[in-house]
Amino acid sequence: MSAKVTVEELLAKASKPAEDAMKLHPFYRGKMQTLPRCTVRDFSDFAIWYTPGVAEPCKAIQADRERVYEFTSKWNTIAVVSDGSRVLGLGDIGPEAGMPVMEGKALLFKYLGGVDAVPICLDTRDPDEIIQAVKWLQPAFGGINLEDISSPKCFYILDRLRAEAEIPVWHDDQQGTATVTLAGLTNAMKIVGKKKEELKLAVIGVGAANVAILRILFAEGFQPANTIVVDSRGTLHIARVDLEEKQKENPYKWDLCQKTNPEKRSGGIAEALKGADACIALSKSGPGVILPEWVKAMGRDAIIFACANPVPEIWPWEAKEAGAKIVVTGRSDFPNQVNNSIGFPGIFRGALDVRARTITDEMCIAAAHEMAEYAEGRGIDEDDIIPTMAELQVHIRMAVGAGMKAIEQGIARIKLSREELARHAESMIKEAREMTALLMKEGYIPQAPGD
Repeated sequence: MSAKVTVEELLAKASKPAEDAMKLHPFYRGKMQTLPRCTVRDFSDFAIWYTPGVAEPCKAIQADRERVYEFTSKWNTIAVVSDGSRVLGLGDIGPEAGMPVMEGKALLFKYLGGVDAVPICLDTRDPDEIIQAVKWLQPAFGGINLEDISSPKCFYILDRLRAEAEIPVWHDDQQGTATVTLAGLTNAMKIVGKKKEELKLAVIGVGAANVAILRILFAEGFQPANTIVVDSRGTLHIARVDLEEKQKENPYKWDLCQKTNPEKRSGGIAEALKGADACIALSKSGPGVILPEWVKAMGRDAIIFACANPVPEIWPWEAKEAGAKIVVTGRSDFPNQVNNSIGFPGIFRGALDVRARTITDEMCIAAAHEMAEYAEGRGIDEDDIIPTMAELQVHIRMAVGAGMKAIEQGIARIKLSREELARHAESMIKEAREMTALLMKEGYIPQAPGD
């Protein structure tokens, strides 16, 4: 089969979910709903769950605020918060248009992590107002997942809330992507026999994902001096006067100018890839953003993360033909999909189960190790370096890793053993899946026409 036919088939396959989405979204009119957790044996039970009986737990919480986790659903409920300013590959589409994505995120949280999630789209673009809104939401939620907020304000919002909030706040576009990328890169290096301390790394794009990826990788032991970063105007280095002048606007990019590319290599993607062992690209949709001849100039057994959506920066077969050993994308129809859904449900499960006060980079790294080790344990090769969302045990392992690291760091309100964390995570995830299956079986979630 020719490459042209392959591309056409892939694009046709990629368009099918969009067609189905336009049929099924109006049929179901949303993806999430509220269901009782407690029994209602008869109408007299409302005297327990509401007035007058409810006054007693209210008074107990007033006397000790921590008991809100004991008497309400706060212990397992998070908010998915967005301003709709950078939704998927759609850009600034607004809070209403972002709702289907936030509902989808809530569905993934529930089905993959057993976490109840409520989508909240804010009608503001002001980062300080977003921060204040999240702080106002804290009494009702056990954690916050920031989603699809544009760069660079997303860095400022996350940094402030991690420092000031009383509950864990996480930005999946930053920490989630970084966690899954670290796990995948760890296993890719095992296959090609390269070490993180020596790895020459080219990073294409300086948005929220790559800035967080670099922060996590450097914390893990990858070397800034061996790293070259490329933005839309070329490589980052200390002589980039344009970025120095705008450092107050985007200090994160200027910080990378000072840490990376000490030889001040100039140029663009082609120059950054020369001699590189690995490339991590989360830039603009391809193909043709990364050319095969540039891949040929990379080091032996090169690793390429071409993760732009919906089309990667270079087609995987082009990268392979040019000499890449391992190619990773963000798509499910290619091998080695880097998908945040492998990471965030389990990490939040662990954070909630120990009532962590925040989600640290160390918790993300611990979860990444669990993901990589789980995959290695069940077997990895150059086309299978990372688990899929369908593998139940990876979510449990990541919950355990995140929870145990929170306990170790002294930011957990509850101390559990590794075995207790694993048992609880498995129970919550299985319960969510079995409840969904039961609702479908009984017809309360109806079968769509044509299914």
